Amino acid sequence: MKRLLLAIFCFLSFAAYANEPTATTEEATDKEAFSPGEMILHHIGDSHEWHFATLGDEAHGTHVTIPLPVIAYRPAQGLSVFSSSQLAEGKVYNGLKLEHEHLVSEDGSKVYDFSITKNVASLMLSAALLLVVFTAVARGYAKRGSGAPKGIQSFFEPIIIFIRDEVAKKSIGPKYERYMPYLLTVFFFIWFNNLMGLMPGGANLTGNIAVTLTLAVLTLLITLFSSNKNYWHHIFATPGVPKALLPIMIPVELIGIVVKPFSLMVRLFANITAGHIVILSFISLIFIFGSVTVAPVTLAFGLFINMLELLVAILQAYIFTLLTAMYIGGAVEEHHDADYQMGGGDGADTAHAH
Repeated sequence: MKRLLLAIFCFLSFAAYANEPTATTEEATDKEAFSPGEMILHHIGDSHEWHFATLGDEAHGTHVTIPLPVIAYRPAQGLSVFSSSQLAEGKVYNGLKLEHEHLVSEDGSKVYDFSITKNVASLMLSAALLLVVFTAVARGYAKRGSGAPKGIQSFFEPIIIFIRDEVAKKSIGPKYERYMPYLLTVFFFIWFNNLMGLMPGGANLTGNIAVTLTLAVLTLLITLFSSNKNYWHHIFATPGVPKALLPIMIPVELIGIVVKPFSLMVRLFANITAGHIVILSFISLIFIFGSVTVAPVTLAFGLFINMLELLVAILQAYIFTLLTAMYIGGAVEEHHDADYQMGGGDGADTAHAH
């Protein structure tokens, strides 16, 4: 059974990668040589169609592709809605065409692209999946109450409790409950999409910097709107800092407010994208050398990285959620100096450490 699961995992891990459009050895003399950079960028980037695999070679193979809706607005022509299949292979439709997956107008006029791209479709799919899964979990709690969990509820309950006890309570403190919905949503949203990105034909949603930027901005807004006077006092009148240094410290503290969510954005984006690039780079070595003799080695390394990415998927979700909770905790933290002077130093130190 374990060998069967391993074989299935290997197939699912590399079926989509190995079927990327490439030129055969005989065709290389007549066609452009295989470009690993182009293949990798195509795989990790967004597109107006959802491409899963190519069965056969690029010239005569069958492309397994799902066309997606193109929604474009031009001030002069108005709104245009049509299938992305109309723009396949460099076609021009209604004065519009795709240039490196950017929708442009033939006459050079401004185009506002509101299309349902692969990443947007994946976002909708993951949102629907989250609703289905956690609606089932909620029904389990409503049905069994405090009884022993069963089914899908038994799988997710330890994770939910871990986020509550080890992340929210320890980082935020007594006010943790009001932030639990956001923390759980962020954690499972990132984790689910990280895993979906590892599936054959999956979209690199959490490797899209616009997505990670949105998550980081939400964390920033929640932190700022939750902040108390102690938080702003620490920024504009940092305790223990001479007043002569405040003109230097205040800009540093204000920059730190923006740098924290910026680090959240870049960390998630870079780690997820790097994992995809490393796996695809190993697979590309087979076509670069043009020999199957290197396949066992490159596939072994690629499989190892792919299994490591399963750990990275949940680790990055945990790190993003933990840092978010820490930033919120710092914003809602009450003043502890008086408690520290009266002997409450341990509690204050613990709060500041988190």
